[in-house]
Order: sequence, then C-alpha cells, then structure tokens
Amino acid sequence: MTYLNFDKTKLVNLSFSLDRELLRSNRRGAYSSTSIIRSNTRKYHGLLVTPQPAIDNELHVLLSTLDPTIIQHDASFNLGIHRYPGGIYSPKGHKYVRELSVDPIPFIIFRVGGVVLKVETLFSSDSDRILMKYTLVDCHSETKLQLRPYLAFRSRHELSKANEFANTKFEKADNGVSFRMYQGYTPLFLQYNKEGEYIHSPNWYYNIEYFQEELRGYEFQEDLLVPGYFEFDMKKGESIIIAAGTEEVETSTLAKSFSQELKKRISRDNYKNCLLSSAEQFFVNRNGKTDILAGYHWFGRYGRDTMISLPGLTLVRGNEKLFNSVLDTISAEMSGPLFPNVGYRHNAAYNTIDASLWFFWTLQQLIKYSSTNEKVWKKWGEKMKMILRGYRAGTQYNIKMDDNGLVSGGEKGVALTWMDAISAGRPVTPRSGYPVEVNALAYNAIMFTLELAKQFNDHSFVAEFQPIADSFPTAFLQKFWNDQYQYLADYVEFEYRDWAIRPNMLLAVSLPYSPIEKRYQKAILEIIERELLTPRGLRSLSPNHGDYVGIYQGNQAERDRSYHQGTVWPWMMGLFVEAYLKVYGLSGVRKMEWHLEKFEEVMTEQGLGTISEIYEGDPPHQAGGAISQAWNVAEILRALDVLDKFKNQERKGEK
Repeated sequence: MTYLNFDKTKLVNLSFSLDRELLRSNRRGAYSSTSIIRSNTRKYHGLLVTPQPAIDNELHVLLSTLDPTIIQHDASFNLGIHRYPGGIYSPKGHKYVRELSVDPIPFIIFRVGGVVLKVETLFSSDSDRILMKYTLVDCHSETKLQLRPYLAFRSRHELSKANEFANTKFEKADNGVSFRMYQGYTPLFLQYNKEGEYIHSPNWYYNIEYFQEELRGYEFQEDLLVPGYFEFDMKKGESIIIAAGTEEVETSTLAKSFSQELKKRISRDNYKNCLLSSAEQFFVNRNGKTDILAGYHWFGRYGRDTMISLPGLTLVRGNEKLFNSVLDTISAEMSGPLFPNVGYRHNAAYNTIDASLWFFWTLQQLIKYSSTNEKVWKKWGEKMKMILRGYRAGTQYNIKMDDNGLVSGGEKGVALTWMDAISAGRPVTPRSGYPVEVNALAYNAIMFTLELAKQFNDHSFVAEFQPIADSFPTAFLQKFWNDQYQYLADYVEFEYRDWAIRPNMLLAVSLPYSPIEKRYQKAILEIIERELLTPRGLRSLSPNHGDYVGIYQGNQAERDRSYHQGTVWPWMMGLFVEAYLKVYGLSGVRKMEWHLEKFEEVMTEQGLGTISEIYEGDPPHQAGGAISQAWNVAEILRALDVLDKFKNQERKGEK
C-alpha cells in the first residue's frame, strides 16, 4: 500500500475525506486534530486543544481552525471548509485540494489556477504549540495569503455559543497577537516569522455543525469567533511559519524550531512505524508525573488500560525508563490493594476488580523484556504481597479472595470488570460474583509472586499462599468448566453460571501461569476462534447469543447497551496470539501472521496511522468509538513482537 497518501480523486469526495482524521499530541496532554481536509467534524477537533490549569486542568479547544485564503488579481479563494445547517458546506475549499500525505508530518497541497500552496503542520513535543508552515510552491503573479483564526475557548466536551461576555479584543505580541476570550484561560498567541499585517474585525460565525456529534446523539452546532485576519505578501518558493500556542515565542527561532521538531519524528512509511509513532501520543508528563491516556479524543487515564497498555507502549520500544515512570505515578495513588480505575489522586475512583491483578502481568512483561527477578522483587515485592493479602482480607466493592484463591466482587449498580458500560444508571454486563478472567489473573498473580518469594527466601509468604495455589486449579475447574459445552463460564454468581461465549475465558490460556491443562486450553481456543475471532480482534459476545448487537450506532444509551454485546476489541488479539502460539506452536505462526497483517488495513481508516477503540461485530467491521486507543496500539505492537521472537526461537531450535 502507499502509506498515508491521498490524491485529489479521494480528497474531494467528502464521504471519504471527512471520515478520516488526523491526530497529533505532545507529552504534556495537548493535541491537535481534524479531518484530513481540515474540516472539523467533532467538537473534539481543533488545531490547539490544551489543558487549562486555572479552570479545571481539563482539555479545552482554544483554536478551532485557521482558514487560508489565496488572493490574486483581486479575486479571493477561501480554502477552508465548514458545515452549516442543511448539510451546506461553505466555503468549499476541498475543491482545491490536490494531495495529502502524513509522512513524516501531515501536509496538504492546494491548487488554485496557477497557485500551488503547501501547508505543513507540526505539533511541538515540549510545549502547547502547533507550528504551521505555508509554502507558496508556485505562482505566476502577485499573491497574498490571508489567514482567519476561528476561536472557541471552551471545554472539549462542550460547545461555544455567541455571547456578550466574550473578550473580542487582542493584545500585541512579538510579530503577532494574542487573544483571551474569557478570564481564567491562558492566552492564545498567534505569531509568524515574516512581516505581515493583522486586521482586527471581530465577527461571530453561527451554527457551524459537527456531524459526528449529531450521529452520536449530542448537541452539534456551535458559534465561533473570528477576531480578524492576518495578511501576507508572498513570493514563489517562500514559506511562512505560524505558531499558535499558550506562551509567547521568539519568532526569529520558528524556522529552527520547525526543523528541529521535524528531525524528531518517526517516519510513517510502513505499518509498524505508524504504530510506533502512534504509541508516542498516549503519554502525558506534567508536574513530574507520567500517565497514559486511554484514547483520543475523550478518554483520560484508566488504571486497567494503563496496565495492559504499558508493556506494548514502552518495553517493546526498549524504553524501560518510561515504563517505570508511568508505574511509579499510578502506584503512588493506590487505595489499599486497589489501583485507581478512573480519575486522579483525590478525585480517583477505585471501582475495578482486576487492575491490581493486571499489575502482576505487567511486571512479568518487564522481566521478559528488560529487567530481572531480583530488581522486580526488590522494588515491587512488598506491593505484590500487599495486594494479594488485601484481596484475601477483603476490600472495597465486596472484592475478596476465598481460601481456595478464587476472587469475587460486586455491588449493586457497579460494574467492576473491563465490561463496565453503564446505561440508565445500570451496568449492561454487571458480571458480579466470580468473573472468569479475574480468577485467571488471580492465579497468575499468586503463582508469579510465589515464584519470586521462593527465589528470594520469603518463607512466610510461601507458607501463607502455597496451599492456596495448590487448591486453586481444582476450584477453578469446578467453578467454571462445563464438560458438555467444552468451555468456561463467563462468570458465576451464587448458583448461576453465565454461559455466554465471551473472550474473557481466553486469559485462562494466555497468561504465563494457567490454572487449566492444555486440553482445556485447546478447547477454549477452538470456540473463541469459531465464534469470536474477526480480522479486527475478538468479538465481546458470540453472534449466536440473543443479546448480540452487530452494529454499533445510535445515541449514547444505545451505544452503551451494545458496547460489550458483540463489538470487536483489537487489544485482545495480543492475548489471542500469545495463547495460540502457546497451544499450537510453530503450526500457528502463519495464521497469526495473517491476522496481525490485517490490521495494516486500518492505518488508512478513521484515525490515520493508528487503531480505533472498537469495531463492529458484523462485517465489514466498521470502526467506532475513539479514533485512537492505547491498549489496541500497544497490544498489536506487542503481538507483532511476540510473533517475531517466537519465530526466531523456533529457527534457533531447528538449527
């Protein structure tokens, strides 16, 4: 495939170009995102979306877009594009688009008669600033460039409306101006490295529409302030760099900054490089603390997602330092044996039964890639023991470990597992009692901790947990296995066993320590492959189940009700690949290669160069949800690495 490059025939087709989105972020939590033809289709889109510490420390859209206009022979050609009521697009700048590429940074080329304009965008890695480079590639007469900023100054979750309280004035800055529409916001500086003119003429543009929000059942119209415009005389071959940021910059350094930032970028010239580049975008480092955002555009940090994402986003790329930084940050916010599920520090919620058990798997990956048993035990051993003892003693939400090691939990109105969608105040899949994947994780955690405790002579822990480990496999089989069905129950609550075919039983196969023998593992893989496996990952529910929903659509409530009822989750392919190779060995390599290669197709869909949150259960498995999800990118990267390492080991074994 030609990597992330599109020509005129595709770009002028709005049904194609508006459905594909660009995303760039920095390590400070800010981002820039829009459709590939620079028409915003979501309230989450914007050229500069950045945290606002003085308001709520959440992300706010400051600069929605910046419309370029070419002026030649007193004729103006506006290259912007906005949607208004009635499905009307005005202006229709997409008519002039000739090419778009995303390697190594996004650029788009416009052609208006004999004028060719190239626009490159680059998000600063160490500041909340986007740099836009406008190059007049060709022209045959005097040419002017006008740039009109559309200001929002509102939360990414809200929409702006024209109002008399907005400050429409500007302040002068070094070769530019700044705006601050409301008190509490950081100013937005718009500066440039060429002599130009700013003409102040504030106007509200009303009822700009975001059709993606309309499809999702949300309010979708907003008013944006255009305070004026910048105007530049340009010559053939000349470039102008515009900086939009929350701090004033010395404009004489813009060209150098642009070049330096460009050198840092990973080329997106192949499938794996796209994933590696995407992996960088999930990290946020502020005030000395490093977190992983679960996805873009609306997710924050999630404890479970952090544990699952961390190895693929860091260790696969050889960055143990970053791994440790993230784990240090989130572990400092534990409440007893529980890691936070959502939120931060004093605002955190701890309603997760499994994030603390995923922590053990995360440490196993650390040892596998770069560390040693001794280092892990020295740093994390006490925390590992504290978690297991905390589960034994019982903790929040009735989470408790029985004497045989099985773990249960649940509380009315709360969903503790990863299938945690809530609709009308009630969990769609509550799964209270004994969830199968939680118990697979618990056995793995116990066995891993025992392994290290024995190695480093922690006799008291061994004496305490060895009997539990010995009784666990028998208790697990009795609780979950059905000889007639030949698979594991999804969860058990009192006398009820849920026999819905879901991917959760996969963890009893994929984890380093499994409580079941290989014959059971093989049977589980067979039914998962038959009922759940797709080219985009594993379905969350078999299509043969009465609650299966194959299409993900509708308003918030409708989407929540279908979220774990058939939607496909790419992150589980990492576990499936590992489990499949564990059971089938070398004979499973080609099949797993094929499935991982299929994800290359999504590099040119929805979020370019990344993997969406979910995919529909029914073919053709349309992308849905967030345009870029951390654990999906992480686990496909890790699966590719697992496959490569497995093949290398097999080759060495053959020799």
